[in-house]
Order: sequence, then C-alpha cells, then structure tokens
Amino acid sequence: MANSDGSTSSRGRGANGVRVLEVMGADGGRGADRDHSSGFGVYVHVPFCATRCGYCDFNTYTPSETETSYAAYLDALERELEMGAASTDLTGGVDTVFIGGGTPSLLGADGLGRILDTIKRTFGLKPDAEVTTESNPESTSPEYFEGLKRAGFTRVSLGMQSASTPVLKILDRQHTPGRAVAAAKEAQRAGFEHVNLDLIYGTPTETEDDVKKSLDHVLDAGMDHVSAYSLIVEDGTAMARKINKGQLPAPDEDTYADRYELIASTLEEAGFGWYEVSNWAKPGGECQHNLIYWRGGNWWGAGPGAHGYVGRTRFMNVKRPETYNQKLATGQLPIASEETITDAEHHFEQIMLGLRLKEGIPRSWIQPGAEAVLRKHRDAGLLTTGERIAVTDEGRLLADGIVTDILAAE
Repeated sequence: MANSDGSTSSRGRGANGVRVLEVMGADGGRGADRDHSSGFGVYVHVPFCATRCGYCDFNTYTPSETETSYAAYLDALERELEMGAASTDLTGGVDTVFIGGGTPSLLGADGLGRILDTIKRTFGLKPDAEVTTESNPESTSPEYFEGLKRAGFTRVSLGMQSASTPVLKILDRQHTPGRAVAAAKEAQRAGFEHVNLDLIYGTPTETEDDVKKSLDHVLDAGMDHVSAYSLIVEDGTAMARKINKGQLPAPDEDTYADRYELIASTLEEAGFGWYEVSNWAKPGGECQHNLIYWRGGNWWGAGPGAHGYVGRTRFMNVKRPETYNQKLATGQLPIASEETITDAEHHFEQIMLGLRLKEGIPRSWIQPGAEAVLRKHRDAGLLTTGERIAVTDEGRLLADGIVTDILAAE
C-alpha cells in the first residue's frame, strides 16, 4: 500500500475511545491543498498465503505461521469495519474498495463477497464505486470469477510477475507461466471489463528475452491495465540471504533502467498510456483506488497490519492476526500506532506522490526557491513547466531524484 494523505477534521472521541472524524467535501476542505476530488477508499488486508515467496516482506502468514482461521479473521474484520465506519462521519458511501494481501483469493468468492457485503452495510458504496480484489492465478477458476462478479466486484488484479519459468522459480511463485493469462481471460469471460496484471522486473538471472516473453503474454491477455515494479530485495527475506551468500547476483540499476524502458515502449506502442510511473492503462482503465493514494485522498485500512489515512492522521493496525482478533473481541479498534503528519510532511508527500503521476502537480505547490531547479530539469527535457509541473517520458525514471532536488531547494 502506498502512504498518502487526506483532509478531514477531528471531532473528538466516540464510543470505546475511538476518534470520530468528519470527511470533508470534494476539495478536501482545504482549498489550495487539493487539486482533485480525492475521494475516500477502504483497503482490506488479507494476511494469508499458502506459501511464502522468497522476495516478500509483506505482513503475511502461511498455515504454519498462524493459528487464525479464515472464519475467525472474517468475524474480526467484520467487527473492525463496523467500528471503523462508526468512527468516520462519511456520507454517501466510499468511492473505492481494494482487497489486497497476502492472497485474498484463498478466501474464495464467498469469503470476499462477505467482506464486500460488510463494507456495503457499514461504510456504504457509491453507485459507481470501483471494487478490486487481488488474486493469485493458481487459486482462481472460472467459478471464482463468476462468484466475484455476482458479489459486486468490478475489477481484479492478478499477480503474474513473469511468464518465464526460471524467473517464477526464483521468485518462489506457484503458478505456471501461462496460468496468469488464462486467469485474466476467465475473468473477462465472467464479465470483468477491468483486469490488471502485475509484473516484476529485475529478478536475479532474468534476461531481456524473459521480459519480452512476459510482455507477449500480457498483450495476449487483452486486459486494460498493467503494473510493473522493479524487484526490491528487502533485508531479512530468503532472496536477500541468497544474494548475501553469493548464490544469486545482486540487482543492477542499469538493468532496471533497461528493463523499464523496454516495458514502457512495448506497452505504449500497444495502446497503453502511462498515468503513474509504474502503471499503464487503456483509456478508462486507471485504478481509481490507487489514485486516491497518489492524489492525497483518505482511506480506512482494515485487517492485520493495514495502514489507513484519515484527516491527516496516519494509523497502522497490529500485525499478528491473533492480536488483531483479541483486540476486536474486547471492543477495541486494532490500531497499533497513529500519527498526525505536519504541514512539512504533508507538503513532501504531495510533491513526492504527485510528480509520479503523468498529470503532475499545480505549480502553486512549489515554493519560489525551487524555480532554478525547475528550469534546470525543464531545460534537460525531464520536466514540463507551466501552470502544472510534470515529469516527461524521459524524466520518469528520475522522478525520485527530481523530487529530492525540488524539496532541497525550497
């Protein structure tokens, strides 16, 4: 999940010591702080996985790592959503729902449908709400997608990662190279117009031909959205240990750049437009939930380890499913920590997230001291400047460095 921000106002404390928050109007209630109707979303974290991938450091648990059953999790989650909705003065329902993990598809269409029914009953859904669930290709079927469609889901996101057998093996993924495309087509036959495939590039030993093969599979699937992220090797993961022992080569920044340029050019020639540095979509296929993060909207994060952001307050739930269940059983929200971000932190996040979007940010968000930096990057062909500031196609890979330069100069 991306960390972002929102705009609401505190309204004291409700039952059980829960802070009650009022969600402001379309401009976020802050005038110049808001460039869009940023929206309100609900993110649900499903912490279960059948096996652990070697590169993953997410808050996930295999059967041997937790005693919490799916049924106990769903019962606790229902209580959190009830309490969360009661502590948030939201009118009109949420704009988006995103169920991620972990492996949400392990709950089956019935379990995921129960989650969505609870959100409808508690927070409410706007009539045109985007409702997404992540799914692993190996735990899906035509019947699964048909069940999701009946339950009210509008979008599915499939963890393809690669179409290369050696790469999938290094990533410890369980599906076969062709399964992700088959699952995408099953979802489309079930009536889903919006389907995403996730790619990971830069895996140790991956070749350019591996990436081309993955892109061929993506284009064959015929869906409307692709996410492509470089592999980040996190400390403490099985992959990090193998790299540290010399059993796998370390990732290479030049290789990352080459792979990204190949992915971008292939997708854009096929009619996908980039709208965020790592995300491409056909017209109308953009992920509205992720745009809430990137545009600085509000969202409630539910489930073990989930992050939320409401009214400049960022919170994180307890991570262990057992602790999560225990807190909710005693009438407490399962929040482990919360903080209210400062104006300086808010400004940093606006610039950092906004400049990853093709639409960019209003020039008014940039302080006068950074004008020379803007001109430097514009003259180098990395930024467009005017009423809005945005990275160019050539500047995409350097977006983080450009943000650092701008903020240092302000």
